[in-house]
Formats: sequence, C-alpha cells, structure tokens
Amino acid sequence: MSIETQIATDGGKGYMTTYLEALALVERLHRLLLDVIKDEFERVGVLEINAVQALLLFNIGDNEVTAGELKSRGYYQGSNVSYNLKKLVEMGYMHHQRCEIDRRSVRVRLTQRGREIRNIVADLFARHAIGLQHKGVLGMEGIEDITSSLRRVERYWTDQIRYIY
Repeated sequence: MSIETQIATDGGKGYMTTYLEALALVERLHRLLLDVIKDEFERVGVLEINAVQALLLFNIGDNEVTAGELKSRGYYQGSNVSYNLKKLVEMGYMHHQRCEIDRRSVRVRLTQRGREIRNIVADLFARHAIGLQHKGVLGMEGIEDITSSLRRVERYWTDQIRYIY
C-alpha cells in the first residue's frame, strides 16, 4: 500500500493538509523574522549588515566558535555560514583566529561592534517577548507548547536524515 493510500485510508488527509500548512507557516515565519530584524536595523540606521548576519551574531553571542560548530548545531548551511562569517570579519564585527590544534579550522568571536549588533537583536527579541505576553497573544503555556512541539518535529526530521538515508 502506498503512503498516499495509507494517509487517505487512515483519515490522514486532514493531517497531511494541516502538516503542509504548518510547514508553510514555519517557512513564512522565518522569512518574516528576517524582515522584522531588517526593519529594526533600518530604524536604528544600521544598513551595512543584513538580517541573516545579525541573527548569526546574535546566535554566536559570547561564544568562540568555528563555522563547523555553527553548522553542526543546525543553525546554518555550509556555504551560507562561511560567506557570512567572512563578510562579518571583513566589516569588523568578528575576530577570527586559526585554531592552534587544527590549523585548517578558524575560530571566530564577536568584536565590540559585533556585540552591539547582538544587543540590538536581543533588545528587539525582549520587546517581542514582552509584547506577546502583555497583549495576550501567547502566554507561558502556549509558548512552551509550541517550543515542545517544534523540538519533537526537529528530532523527527533529524532522525530521518541520520537513519533513513
């Protein structure tokens, strides 16, 4: 029996439709998040950095990491992270240094300018968290439910990559 037949027989057609809606929503929310970050940087007059780069700086935070570590954490794809790290170093938002043990590996950390960008993003997210809660858009239980559900989907997808292919 094909997967389509199983879905249709199990009454899963509604589930499939809802799953596809959820996938589309996750994708739209990511793009919208980048637009929100871009608008915030335009508002504060920071125009030389894009939203992906700002989010990268936010996610690195106070850590010293390699591009490989960022990829392995699942934050970014290979060429995307390498290109943006190179640009951020060139613009003075990050320091880079060859790893003492593995000379092929480069470790990066934020400069003072990079920490300022990280703080702008952190302040934006803090305002959003307060707004979502105070306006009753999403309470603590709701945000915990969403996070828990998304973690389960992440584990499922990760297992699909690791064990099926």
